[in-house]
Amino acid sequence: MISNVKTTNDLAFKIRDLNLHYGDFHALKDIDIDIPRHKVTALIGPSGCGKSTFLRTLDRMQDTVEGAKVEGEILFDGEDIYSKECDVTDLRKKVGMVFQRPNPFPKTIYENLVYGPKVHGITDKKRLDEIVERTLKEVALWDETKDRLHTSALGMSGGQQQRLCIARCLAVEPEVILMDEPTSALDPVATAKIEGLLHDLSGKYTVVIVTHNMQQAGRVSDQTAFFLLGELLEVNSTEKIFSAPDNKKTEEYISGRFG
Repeated sequence: MISNVKTTNDLAFKIRDLNLHYGDFHALKDIDIDIPRHKVTALIGPSGCGKSTFLRTLDRMQDTVEGAKVEGEILFDGEDIYSKECDVTDLRKKVGMVFQRPNPFPKTIYENLVYGPKVHGITDKKRLDEIVERTLKEVALWDETKDRLHTSALGMSGGQQQRLCIARCLAVEPEVILMDEPTSALDPVATAKIEGLLHDLSGKYTVVIVTHNMQQAGRVSDQTAFFLLGELLEVNSTEKIFSAPDNKKTEEYISGRFG
């Protein structure tokens, strides 16, 4: 169980008084949450409640949305990511994103994995080969792909493509992996493999995952946060949230009585 008392060194993110507006629409309202390092935090709540919007504030993807205005403080490793001094390219190297649907580049498996390292200046082929092997092993794809690294990634199954996208994220050695419903487009077998992978990754990486699947949140996360209508109603250890939530609306959502 996650302690409620955390030092700065225990935290990947410390968020205080976070508000986000799209023009006149108030999408996130006074969000306060700590994201513990090397743990899995699940974000749950009905569609349109602000989960994915919140996730995208953590790597400043909201910067690309016209009219979006972020207020408040998001500290990552103790530094304010919305300060003028923040290097957004460096932030997105440290904080990677995996999307709802697999989105491999229309390139070979190998080229998908070396793209990021090359962008960040790595050109030595031996080192690139090592990155490819390391990341494919981390996502349990090496044995399935080692003999076809130079074939198109688009020929892989959906589950394999999603694990490749996770490997592509790992190739630049991030500290945090953000996942926006990464299994919603996958079958149960592929979903189980991704969930198993999350357990393997959580000791080394900080993971924040948006999911509509209550059972999945219960299986994979250490901490769970419940969002409703742009507000964070409750955040606690997953065990506490699912066994004895403090907020009645959290209990109603988890039990299926609304949402």
